[in-house]
Amino acid sequence: MCRVDETELTGRVRALRDKGCSPKEIARAIGVPRSAVAPLIKSIAAQDDTSPAAREVVECWVSPNWSDGLTVDRHPEWPDVKVPDSGGSGLVSVLVARDAGRHRVSVCGYLVDVFCLGVKNTIGPHVMDRHALTMFARSYFDAYHASPLAVPMELVQHLVFGAVEYARDLGFEPAAGSDFETTKDHLGQWTGPSAIRFGRDCQPFFVEGPHDNAAKVVATLRRSVGPDNFHYLVGAERSPAN
Repeated sequence: MCRVDETELTGRVRALRDKGCSPKEIARAIGVPRSAVAPLIKSIAAQDDTSPAAREVVECWVSPNWSDGLTVDRHPEWPDVKVPDSGGSGLVSVLVARDAGRHRVSVCGYLVDVFCLGVKNTIGPHVMDRHALTMFARSYFDAYHASPLAVPMELVQHLVFGAVEYARDLGFEPAAGSDFETTKDHLGQWTGPSAIRFGRDCQPFFVEGPHDNAAKVVATLRRSVGPDNFHYLVGAERSPAN
Protein backbone atom coordinates (compact mmCIF):
# COMPACT_ATOMS: atom_id res chain seq x y z
CA MET A 1 0.00 0.00 0.00
CA CYS A 2 1.46 3.40 -0.97
CA ARG A 3 1.88 6.28 1.45
CA VAL A 4 -1.06 8.22 0.00
CA ASP A 5 -3.33 5.22 0.60
CA GLU A 6 -2.08 4.93 4.16
CA THR A 7 -2.80 8.60 4.80
CA GLU A 8 -6.28 8.30 3.35
CA LEU A 9 -7.01 5.14 5.36
CA THR A 10 -5.80 6.80 8.57
CA GLY A 11 -8.06 9.77 7.90
CA ARG A 12 -11.10 7.57 7.38
CA VAL A 13 -10.35 5.53 10.51
CA ARG A 14 -9.93 8.71 12.55
CA ALA A 15 -13.22 10.16 11.30
CA LEU A 16 -15.16 6.99 12.14
CA ARG A 17 -13.45 6.68 15.52
CA ASP A 18 -14.40 10.28 16.36
CA LYS A 19 -18.03 9.35 15.68
CA GLY A 20 -17.77 6.63 18.34
CA CYS A 21 -17.66 3.62 16.00
CA SER A 22 -16.19 0.39 17.34
CA PRO A 23 -13.17 -1.25 15.62
CA LYS A 24 -15.51 -3.83 14.10
CA GLU A 25 -17.78 -1.11 12.72
CA ILE A 26 -14.82 0.85 11.35
CA ALA A 27 -13.42 -2.22 9.57
CA ARG A 28 -16.83 -3.02 8.07
CA ALA A 29 -17.38 0.57 6.88
CA ILE A 30 -13.97 0.79 5.22
CA GLY A 31 -14.06 -2.73 3.85
CA VAL A 32 -10.81 -4.03 5.35
CA PRO A 33 -10.08 -6.73 7.94
CA ARG A 34 -10.35 -5.69 11.58
CA SER A 35 -6.70 -6.71 12.03
CA ALA A 36 -5.75 -4.00 9.53
CA VAL A 37 -7.46 -1.15 11.39
CA ALA A 38 -6.58 -2.16 14.96
CA PRO A 39 -2.98 -0.84 14.79
CA LEU A 40 -4.21 2.40 13.23
CA ILE A 41 -6.78 2.92 15.99
CA LYS A 42 -4.10 2.36 18.63
CA SER A 43 -1.72 4.77 16.90
CA ILE A 44 -4.41 7.46 16.55
CA ALA A 45 -5.33 7.12 20.21
CA ALA A 46 -1.69 7.62 21.22
CA GLN A 47 -1.33 10.66 18.95
CA ASP A 48 -4.49 12.27 20.29
CA ASP A 49 -3.61 11.75 23.98
CA THR A 50 -7.05 10.36 24.75
CA SER A 51 -6.75 10.72 28.52
CA PRO A 52 -9.64 13.12 29.22
CA ALA A 53 -8.10 14.40 32.45
CA ALA A 54 -5.12 15.73 30.46
CA ARG A 55 -7.31 17.89 28.23
CA GLU A 56 -8.41 21.45 28.79
CA VAL A 57 -11.79 21.96 30.44
CA VAL A 58 -14.02 23.90 28.05
CA GLU A 59 -17.14 24.20 30.18
CA CYS A 60 -18.90 22.75 33.23
CA TRP A 61 -22.60 23.13 33.98
CA VAL A 62 -24.89 22.02 36.79
CA SER A 63 -28.66 22.19 37.06
CA PRO A 64 -30.12 25.12 39.02
CA ASN A 65 -31.10 24.57 42.64
CA TRP A 66 -28.33 21.97 43.01
CA SER A 67 -27.62 22.98 46.63
CA ASP A 68 -31.23 22.68 47.84
CA GLY A 69 -31.22 20.67 51.09
CA LEU A 70 -27.41 20.46 51.18
CA THR A 71 -24.88 22.16 53.44
CA VAL A 72 -21.89 23.71 51.67
CA ASP A 73 -18.82 24.72 53.68
CA ARG A 74 -16.15 27.32 52.80
CA HIS A 75 -17.29 28.03 49.25
CA PRO A 76 -19.68 30.99 49.14
CA GLU A 77 -18.48 31.70 45.58
CA TRP A 78 -20.08 28.56 44.15
CA PRO A 79 -23.13 29.78 42.23
CA ASP A 80 -26.69 28.54 42.55
CA VAL A 81 -30.15 29.77 41.61
CA LYS A 82 -33.23 28.78 43.57
CA VAL A 83 -36.05 27.38 41.45
CA PRO A 84 -39.56 27.46 42.97
CA ASP A 85 -41.45 24.15 43.06
CA SER A 86 -38.40 22.15 41.98
CA GLY A 87 -39.72 19.01 43.70
CA GLY A 88 -36.92 18.50 46.22
CA SER A 89 -35.90 15.11 44.84
CA GLY A 90 -32.18 15.65 45.34
CA LEU A 91 -31.42 14.94 41.68
CA VAL A 92 -28.71 17.12 40.13
CA SER A 93 -27.54 17.04 36.52
CA VAL A 94 -23.93 17.80 35.60
CA LEU A 95 -22.32 18.29 32.18
CA VAL A 96 -18.57 18.52 31.54
CA ALA A 97 -16.96 19.39 28.20
CA ARG A 98 -13.23 19.01 27.51
CA ASP A 99 -11.22 19.92 24.45
CA ALA A 100 -10.96 17.05 21.96
CA GLY A 101 -8.81 18.76 19.31
CA ARG A 102 -9.66 20.03 15.84
CA HIS A 103 -12.46 22.33 17.11
CA ARG A 104 -14.25 19.49 18.87
CA VAL A 105 -15.21 18.77 22.44
CA SER A 106 -15.71 15.56 24.40
CA VAL A 107 -18.78 15.71 26.64
CA CYS A 108 -19.91 13.61 29.62
CA GLY A 109 -23.05 14.01 31.70
CA TYR A 110 -23.93 12.77 35.18
CA LEU A 111 -27.26 12.38 36.97
CA VAL A 112 -26.50 12.52 40.69
CA ASP A 113 -28.74 11.74 43.66
CA VAL A 114 -27.16 14.00 46.28
CA PHE A 115 -29.57 12.88 49.01
CA CYS A 116 -28.83 9.15 48.96
CA LEU A 117 -27.78 6.99 46.00
CA GLY A 118 -24.96 8.97 44.37
CA VAL A 119 -24.51 8.56 40.61
CA LYS A 120 -27.68 7.17 39.01
CA ASN A 121 -26.77 7.58 35.33
CA THR A 122 -24.11 8.95 32.98
CA ILE A 123 -23.84 9.76 29.29
CA GLY A 124 -20.86 9.92 26.97
CA PRO A 125 -18.23 10.57 26.26
CA HIS A 126 -19.77 12.19 23.18
CA VAL A 127 -17.43 13.94 20.74
CA MET A 128 -18.98 16.84 18.84
CA ASP A 129 -18.18 20.10 17.10
CA ARG A 130 -17.78 23.01 19.51
CA HIS A 131 -20.61 24.85 17.78
CA ALA A 132 -22.98 22.03 18.75
CA LEU A 133 -22.14 22.17 22.45
CA THR A 134 -24.52 24.98 23.42
CA MET A 135 -27.50 23.28 21.79
CA PHE A 136 -26.56 19.93 23.34
CA ALA A 137 -26.34 21.50 26.81
CA ARG A 138 -29.70 23.23 26.33
CA SER A 139 -31.32 19.93 25.44
CA TYR A 140 -29.60 18.08 28.30
CA PHE A 141 -30.97 20.49 30.91
CA ASP A 142 -34.33 21.07 29.24
CA ALA A 143 -36.32 19.23 31.95
CA TYR A 144 -35.33 21.83 34.56
CA HIS A 145 -37.15 24.69 32.79
CA ALA A 146 -34.28 26.99 33.75
CA SER A 147 -30.86 27.69 32.34
CA PRO A 148 -27.97 25.55 33.65
CA LEU A 149 -25.28 27.23 35.70
CA ALA A 150 -21.71 27.58 34.46
CA VAL A 151 -19.56 26.46 37.39
CA PRO A 152 -15.89 25.70 38.15
CA MET A 153 -14.59 22.14 37.84
CA GLU A 154 -13.85 22.27 41.56
CA LEU A 155 -17.58 22.36 42.34
CA VAL A 156 -18.32 19.55 39.90
CA GLN A 157 -15.67 17.35 41.53
CA HIS A 158 -16.91 18.02 45.05
CA LEU A 159 -20.48 17.37 43.90
CA VAL A 160 -20.04 14.17 41.89
CA PHE A 161 -17.14 12.46 43.66
CA GLY A 162 -18.46 13.62 47.03
CA ALA A 163 -21.90 12.13 46.30
CA VAL A 164 -20.28 8.84 45.26
CA GLU A 165 -18.35 8.67 48.55
CA TYR A 166 -21.45 9.56 50.56
CA ALA A 167 -23.48 6.85 48.83
CA ARG A 168 -20.72 4.28 49.40
CA ASP A 169 -20.76 5.03 53.10
CA LEU A 170 -24.48 4.21 53.00
CA GLY A 171 -23.88 0.96 51.10
CA PHE A 172 -24.52 2.04 47.49
CA GLU A 173 -22.24 1.98 44.43
CA PRO A 174 -22.89 3.98 41.23
CA ALA A 175 -25.96 2.46 39.59
CA ALA A 176 -25.44 -0.67 37.50
CA GLY A 177 -25.42 0.39 33.87
CA SER A 178 -24.45 3.98 34.67
CA ASP A 179 -20.96 3.37 33.23
CA PHE A 180 -19.41 5.74 35.76
CA GLU A 181 -15.99 4.11 35.32
CA THR A 182 -15.99 5.16 31.67
CA THR A 183 -16.96 8.78 32.31
CA LYS A 184 -15.25 9.64 35.60
CA ASP A 185 -11.93 10.59 33.92
CA HIS A 186 -13.70 13.65 32.51
CA LEU A 187 -13.89 14.92 36.09
CA GLY A 188 -10.11 14.90 36.54
CA GLN A 189 -8.19 14.00 39.68
CA TRP A 190 -9.72 14.64 43.08
CA THR A 191 -8.61 13.67 46.57
CA GLY A 192 -11.41 15.04 48.77
CA PRO A 193 -12.91 15.36 51.24
CA SER A 194 -15.92 17.17 49.83
CA ALA A 195 -16.94 20.58 51.12
CA ILE A 196 -20.55 19.47 50.64
CA ARG A 197 -22.52 17.63 53.31
CA PHE A 198 -24.90 15.35 51.49
CA GLY A 199 -28.35 14.05 52.36
CA ARG A 200 -31.33 16.31 52.83
CA ASP A 201 -30.44 18.44 55.85
CA CYS A 202 -27.56 16.01 56.48
CA GLN A 203 -29.73 12.88 56.65
CA PRO A 204 -30.16 10.24 53.93
CA PHE A 205 -33.39 10.82 52.02
CA PHE A 206 -34.38 8.24 49.41
CA VAL A 207 -36.87 9.27 46.73
CA GLU A 208 -37.93 6.25 44.69
CA GLY A 209 -37.23 6.49 40.97
CA PRO A 210 -38.69 4.35 38.19
CA HIS A 211 -35.71 1.98 38.13
CA ASP A 212 -35.03 1.76 41.88
CA ASN A 213 -35.56 -1.34 43.99
CA ALA A 214 -37.15 0.52 46.89
CA ALA A 215 -37.30 -2.44 49.27
CA LYS A 216 -33.59 -3.16 48.76
CA VAL A 217 -32.60 0.49 49.20
CA VAL A 218 -34.60 0.88 52.40
CA ALA A 219 -33.19 -2.36 53.82
CA THR A 220 -29.66 -1.17 53.06
CA LEU A 221 -30.28 2.16 54.80
CA ARG A 222 -31.67 0.40 57.87
CA ARG A 223 -28.45 -1.63 58.10
CA SER A 224 -26.08 1.25 57.45
CA VAL A 225 -27.57 4.11 59.48
CA GLY A 226 -30.36 2.58 61.58
CA PRO A 227 -34.14 2.65 61.14
CA ASP A 228 -34.63 6.10 62.68
CA ASN A 229 -31.86 7.96 60.86
CA PHE A 230 -33.19 8.36 57.30
CA HIS A 231 -36.35 9.25 55.41
CA TYR A 232 -37.86 8.02 52.16
CA LEU A 233 -40.63 8.55 49.64
CA VAL A 234 -41.91 5.44 47.87
CA GLY A 235 -45.04 4.16 46.14
CA ALA A 236 -47.71 5.84 44.10
CA GLU A 237 -48.60 8.35 46.82
CA ARG A 238 -44.92 8.95 47.68
CA SER A 239 -45.70 9.75 51.29
CA PRO A 240 -42.78 10.29 53.72
CA ALA A 241 -41.83 7.51 56.10
CA ASN A 242 -39.06 6.47 58.49
